[in-house]
Amino acid sequence: MNKFTFTLTALFLGTAAQAQDNLSVVGSWSGLPLHKNYEAPFWTKGLPDAAGGDLEVALTTHDQMGISGGDVFRMMSQGVFDVGMTAADYAVSDSAALEGLDVPLVASDANEAKIALDAARPMMNDIFETVFNAHVIGTAPYPAQIVFCNASIAGLADLKGLKVRASGRMTANVLEGLGSEAVTMSFGEVPGALQRGVIDCAVTGAGSGYSSGWWEVSTHLLPLALGGWDPVVAAIRLDRWNALDGEKQNALTTSFVEQIEKPAWAEAQANMSSEIACLTGGECTLGDTRDMTLVEATPADEAIVKELLVTTILPEWSERAGGDWGQRWNDTVGATTGVTFVAN
Repeated sequence: MNKFTFTLTALFLGTAAQAQDNLSVVGSWSGLPLHKNYEAPFWTKGLPDAAGGDLEVALTTHDQMGISGGDVFRMMSQGVFDVGMTAADYAVSDSAALEGLDVPLVASDANEAKIALDAARPMMNDIFETVFNAHVIGTAPYPAQIVFCNASIAGLADLKGLKVRASGRMTANVLEGLGSEAVTMSFGEVPGALQRGVIDCAVTGAGSGYSSGWWEVSTHLLPLALGGWDPVVAAIRLDRWNALDGEKQNALTTSFVEQIEKPAWAEAQANMSSEIACLTGGECTLGDTRDMTLVEATPADEAIVKELLVTTILPEWSERAGGDWGQRWNDTVGATTGVTFVAN
């Protein structure tokens, strides 16, 4: 950790020592709409109001702390702060089972993605309790994780041979199965890498790419959710959760659902087509319209990816995750989405 991280950690721990019902919270990317529109208002005002002024929050984000998204839940479990919010995909190095929470193209829209994630909630709860000693508060989506390219492409097949930044491990496996070279790098590194030709394409949400200026270093947009919906999980360290009385626990979970989970998922569904329009010359409500080339995804493209999932990627994930995670996935997410495989 850098000097700023140590200073901030000391502040968090000092605050917690002063009052038991203060929470130190690390949120997701500070510059993205999820944090600006939902996380920050909830933690700084919505939750304290819902708790009747008896619960105060010290809020920052992982990028403001100078740590990676993959460090958030691990550091939370070590007691550096109380609550963490970040994409589950960032934490798969701690648990391969987490990859099963967001499988590309098992859901065609945000509503279906939320239903699939709700089906996986018992799996999610078990993973966070056993791996991170944490209680899951709720989830929120990033937008559908689609493909930005600084290369001329006409369809999914043209990704073959290109270097593509993946948004998660399972997405990387899909890309490798399509003949691409999957590259791992943080969200903030992507624009420079696209501009310099270090990578040819990158996967992220349309709204995230728009707000972060990826249209400045990309020419083509393929709106196929190769990265799934990249759900963000909010979790609280279990000992901190147990220290809250029942009223505060209820205020936290209920208000999170009402002020973050429900509206953020609804917005993800409503905004996807308009965000794509903003990037590709259509009518834009977010700001100036950009002029990326829209590459239409086809049902055949989706069929290719789903065949890869069932025959190769999900069975390999099941073996890597171990235990009965593959069968649990089939019995929950698979039963909900109609996508099942032979678990190893």
